[in-house]
Amino acid sequence: MEIILKEDVIGLGYKHDIVNVKSGYGRNYLIPQGKGVIASESAKKALAEELKQKAKKLEKIKNDAQAVADKLAGVALTITAKVSAQGTIYGSVNNVQIAEELSKLGFDIDRKLITIKDVKTLGEHEATVRLHKEVAVQIPVTVISETPIEKPAPVAEPAPVAEAAPAEEDFDAEAEEEA
Repeated sequence: MEIILKEDVIGLGYKHDIVNVKSGYGRNYLIPQGKGVIASESAKKALAEELKQKAKKLEKIKNDAQAVADKLAGVALTITAKVSAQGTIYGSVNNVQIAEELSKLGFDIDRKLITIKDVKTLGEHEATVRLHKEVAVQIPVTVISETPIEKPAPVAEPAPVAEAAPAEEDFDAEAEEEA
């Protein structure tokens, strides 16, 4: 089933895209929610006319997104996380924390526009910010520990204990058993 999207749908497409979806998804979710309409010939012609009229507005939106992307290009984030003694993160670092860090730097970016794989280890990672369907920015993210990780002190090996010779009583007991 072909649907014309009326708004951006994460994982499916952007506003004014014509996408193929399963008929149940289109009839039961996209159309009732107002997120799309059936892509009939008349709807496609209306979309083409509307896009022609909005071309300048869309170009301005793309240029604004590109301007924000240019500003974000030099940004590198450092996020602190609670870490166990072995160095593993409690939970994970996700798009919400990245959006908060970006807002501290003055960028108002919706968390839904940020994608990152589950970050469950300390170190360098990369997040993608999709500002427009044609504009995306890669942001390096460094995850560090809130507290310094203490390495366990090396355990000293106990000094080898020399085997003690059996006491004389033990010899007597063994001698009696043999007899």
